[in-house]
Amino acid sequence: MTQPTLTSLAKAGGCAAKYSAARLEELLAGIVPVDATDLLVGLDPADDAAVYRLDEKTALVFTVDFFPPVVDDPRTFGRIAATNALNDVYAMGGRPLLALSVTAFPEELPVAMLGEVLAGAAEATREAGAILAGGHTIRDEEPKYGLAVVGTVHPDGVWRKSGARPGDAVLVTKPLGTGLVLQAVRDGCAPEGALDAAVASMTELNRDAADTLRSFSPSAVTDVTGFGLLGHAHETADRSGVRITLDAHRLPALPGAVELAADGVRTGGDRRNREFAGPHVESTAEPELEALAYDPQTSGGLLVTLPNDKRAVLEATFAAAGLALHHVGAVEEGAGVTLS
Repeated sequence: MTQPTLTSLAKAGGCAAKYSAARLEELLAGIVPVDATDLLVGLDPADDAAVYRLDEKTALVFTVDFFPPVVDDPRTFGRIAATNALNDVYAMGGRPLLALSVTAFPEELPVAMLGEVLAGAAEATREAGAILAGGHTIRDEEPKYGLAVVGTVHPDGVWRKSGARPGDAVLVTKPLGTGLVLQAVRDGCAPEGALDAAVASMTELNRDAADTLRSFSPSAVTDVTGFGLLGHAHETADRSGVRITLDAHRLPALPGAVELAADGVRTGGDRRNREFAGPHVESTAEPELEALAYDPQTSGGLLVTLPNDKRAVLEATFAAAGLALHHVGAVEEGAGVTLS
């Protein structure tokens, strides 16, 4: 009997498997936020992670993130899933400290395969300077993996997605299109080299970008994951009380992603993201660029806003460090998101 591949056991892969943002908002609306002075970031409003202040110099960043396989190679899957979870800590301005595995795996698959998933996760965690110290594993017909991560941040250095201000520039640190490429792989129509480029992006920690950004005191930061660029831009605009304008032709894309979108490739997450953010988005962009902006990302880059007068120096600093940074828009008075 042929052993099934990891992705053949997944109903949806990566962050495209996330609960829809609209349903998540409805769910969280029924949970009463805890009134705690030292809870700096919790559910009111929710962000990329929770933050709890220990003392005047130290706060803890807590996050958990896991999902079904996006690739068949188990070590690569483990590394992508771990990177995705660790990046939530960087999105809050923190540094990862400790991680625990969250694992669901079919018993009929070889134990060695699960061992490879854990080995890939351990590699990413070590690269982040953190420790993979244990975890929890259950039986499940659909494999899933991720991490619960604890990090540290100075209480005055917490990055929120709610601080964007008119006059800010909008920047992103990674190309878009992981959902499109991964769907094309499943459909058997991905161009040569597209998956390799997507894997390279998904296994890249946001550590260096966050370290370079830290001294510039950004106004707002979040990471672009399952809700797509437009979903996360909408969250940032809504919670900041501003309007975000994006230039569709400036959006960075993975090799082949725009062409795949033009050919009609879409994920299930595309529809859910349009249902969530669409009512708040005015778009005059070409359909393929609009699809790129709605595309659910797995282990995506940082979405950053900061005063435009800091942009040139930030771009030069990123370039000197060999890091990608893309100026994609601006923050204005108003509400909603514009893609033009």
